[in-house]
Amino acid sequence: MNAIKPMSQPQKDAIVQGLSALLADSYTLYLKTHNFHWNVTGPQFQTLHLMFETQYTELALAVDLIAERIRALGAPAPGSYAEFGKLTSIKEAAGVPKAVEMIRQLLDGQETVIGTAKKAFPAAEAAEDQVTMDLLTQRLQIHEKTAWMLRSFTES
Repeated sequence: MNAIKPMSQPQKDAIVQGLSALLADSYTLYLKTHNFHWNVTGPQFQTLHLMFETQYTELALAVDLIAERIRALGAPAPGSYAEFGKLTSIKEAAGVPKAVEMIRQLLDGQETVIGTAKKAFPAAEAAEDQVTMDLLTQRLQIHEKTAWMLRSFTES
């Protein structure tokens, strides 16, 4: 019978690095989505206002799960705008864009988070960290579905 080998510190550090980037991207996308929820205007106001609310609510729950996984691995979770600013790949919105531009920016943000989650996966896989792999798989599923929904708004 093979004993399960505990994760080494370098393995944990690599996983935490990937999860920290995912946390920063997720929080930044949460903030951007919430901003757009507050500020969207135009003929699709009601639809977009509600859709953005659903998306930022899901992201608010997600950041907690990601941060708690970082903590479970024994590391402090980043939690300030300064830390997120250094770690995120998502750009802030300049001003208040038109609704169609909001959709495009949120689609870009969802696709960025997908890429960040995929980059984090190999470290978890190498460490046989099923919990993190499951978390990343769930995040990928949600962000891919959300990207599809946003993309459908851009197609004519």
